[in-house]
Amino acid sequence: MTMGIRPAFATDTLKVGFISPRTGPLAGFGETDGYVLEVVRKALANGIDIAGKTYAVEILDQDTQSDPSRAGQLAKDLINNQAIDLMLVVSTPETINPVADACEAAGVPCLSTVMPWEAWYFGRGAKPGEPSPFKWTYHFGFGVGEFHKTYVSQWKLIETNRKVGVMYPNDADGNAIRANLAPLLQKDGFTIVDPGAYETGTTDFSSQIALFKQEGVEIINTFPIPPDFATFWRQAAQQGLHRQVKIVQVAKTGLFPSGVEALGNLGIKLGSAAYWHKAFPYKSSVAGVSGTELADGYEAASGKQWTQQLGATLSLFDAGFDALKKTPDPKSKEAVAKSLSTLNTVTIAGKVDFTSGPVPNVSPGPIIGTQWVKAAEGAKFPLDYVVTENATDPNVPVGATLLSYNG
Repeated sequence: MTMGIRPAFATDTLKVGFISPRTGPLAGFGETDGYVLEVVRKALANGIDIAGKTYAVEILDQDTQSDPSRAGQLAKDLINNQAIDLMLVVSTPETINPVADACEAAGVPCLSTVMPWEAWYFGRGAKPGEPSPFKWTYHFGFGVGEFHKTYVSQWKLIETNRKVGVMYPNDADGNAIRANLAPLLQKDGFTIVDPGAYETGTTDFSSQIALFKQEGVEIINTFPIPPDFATFWRQAAQQGLHRQVKIVQVAKTGLFPSGVEALGNLGIKLGSAAYWHKAFPYKSSVAGVSGTELADGYEAASGKQWTQQLGATLSLFDAGFDALKKTPDPKSKEAVAKSLSTLNTVTIAGKVDFTSGPVPNVSPGPIIGTQWVKAAEGAKFPLDYVVTENATDPNVPVGATLLSYNG
């Protein structure tokens, strides 16, 4: 954990906590966070001006090691022992929800992104049609509505029998998706073949695969953690399911090049969805970089392929620091929470607007249809990540045609 630099002229320091999964099964989500932190710390090295006063900025970053109970402990430590002014937390319910709950209990403003908002809002005890129970915690990004729009848009690009085999785990994401997304897809004329919730860490998916083969499904939709999808899809290939399906639409996994490359040929033509892509036409308000500049900078610094998490994590800093800048007194937790509640800004990942969300404390965001394809001859990396549809943000340019998985 590295500290911010305190400018000599600053009279006060703003302490911002940042929690993400950098190691463990969710490490793909945190792989680029070190680079984003460098970019942000560099941009804020001279402090920030708020209401005529210059504040030094100290970002205290922590790794959950993909452990939800550790996430909650780290949050409590940053709140009680480091006296942070704002918490930023990113990537998956296993990371975000325990941190948001700790902040809500302690009265510390918290902003998060990268998980379905329903799993954040309802998964933490809010009830449909009732006032929000949250005063301190705010979340932006995709929800079931965006997945629904994207999947219908994506799946209409290829002719299928509209039979969808779903693999929804027994976790916050899986249960929210089963309850909310599956009925919407059915209304649009897709037949959902659901073998039931499976437990994370399952090692044998034979019964699910047998059902999908028997029912003749031509679309697969999954929301597993990466190791579980790898197990399922390798077994599906051994049992011949991959020859039957035309679209394999994965979420929460298949997001990052390293995980897809690990599948070898089985990873080529997997359908995915991007909450950020370097083709997004927005700039970072904190760092001033475009999507392409951010991706190119990361590849030059790390020697690794860019991932969609780069822009997502940077958008969290964009939105968080914009809220701080619009606060008359950023050292007042009440004032910062109020500023979050009225935030309406544009980040590198697009618009964040808490004034018009589907529920209080939530600003929905895009998820864009994508596909992993073989990169062109002589490319730096083996796979290319292309945009195939843009129903949830028409400003994002479509760059390629969706290809059938077994074509």
